[in-house]
Amino acid sequence: MIWPLNPKSNRRPAAEQPAPSRPTAKAPEQPLFPRMRRNRKSEWTRALVRENVLTVGDLIWPIFVCEGVNLRQPIASMPGVQRLSIDAAVDSAREALALGIPAIALFPYTDPALRDESGSEAHNPDNLICRAVRAIRETTPGIGLITDVALDPYTSHGHDGLLSGEEILNDETVEALVKQALNQARAGADMIAPSDMMDGRVRAIRAALDAEGFQSVQILAYAAKYASAFYGPFRDAVGSSKTLVGDKRTYQMDPANSNEALREVAQDIEEGADIVMVKPGLPYLDIIFRVKDAFGLPTFAYQVSGEYAMIEAAVANGWLDGDKAMMESLLAFKRAGADAVLTYYAPRAAKLLRGG
Repeated sequence: MIWPLNPKSNRRPAAEQPAPSRPTAKAPEQPLFPRMRRNRKSEWTRALVRENVLTVGDLIWPIFVCEGVNLRQPIASMPGVQRLSIDAAVDSAREALALGIPAIALFPYTDPALRDESGSEAHNPDNLICRAVRAIRETTPGIGLITDVALDPYTSHGHDGLLSGEEILNDETVEALVKQALNQARAGADMIAPSDMMDGRVRAIRAALDAEGFQSVQILAYAAKYASAFYGPFRDAVGSSKTLVGDKRTYQMDPANSNEALREVAQDIEEGADIVMVKPGLPYLDIIFRVKDAFGLPTFAYQVSGEYAMIEAAVANGWLDGDKAMMESLLAFKRAGADAVLTYYAPRAAKLLRGG
């Protein structure tokens, strides 16, 4: 049926109006904001929705090695960290393996009498690091051994490269670093870690390793290493703080730069780096994120000596909870995208993660 329309109202005539429907129950009003806290109400639900997790397998333990027997020398600017004689370093390697820490990174305190302008002790097959590598390899074959490639622990001027006047020589330094890397590989290092920031050193080291049959030795490139104020306690530990002439700003990166880090990382990857690293860590979480996001290559971070010393100083003054601050700082690296962290907290964090 087509009913006539009221030309004034455009509505059906009253007789044709449908019967009114019964009232329905009123829908509850929606909250004006989402209840985000529901997913935080207890530990079990926090665990289920947690986005990033820190494990023992994410930790690398940096160890300082010195001459002597059964020797543990405290480092004043790094409370709780010591220089270890080779036998003590072997004990630490065994501890690391027992805790499930995948690798240790070795750094030498070279006798000042052995330091010279060219860092020649770096090429001695019986130098402190080579002897430590061999001793740990014999006693603790399951631990990964990472060795630092740079001349600063061996030079009388404290720089990572060869010095001519006030200039750090790039290509001549690369030649010296290649010899150092081969020396460490022959001793049994699993991973070579050039930390010098010379241009072209990754390509040269990779070519030399391959030519000598060390194709399986990895290169961990300190790809974005900044000229940072946070390295002071480390220099105390390796004995270069008193010998350093000038600064390292002509070869380490300007802390103001971010895009440059991506160019540095891209170059090291193109030259053959297996893993890249950002150093320092917490002040450069944005760089870690950008590097991992841009390249996807395994990306490590170094929680450097100054970061460690700041936390420990605050703990000593009663300003921070040490364990909580430590674990939060390490988790921050994972959140930023780091696959592993070099940290002096490695054994302590591993014990907490294992429930010890």
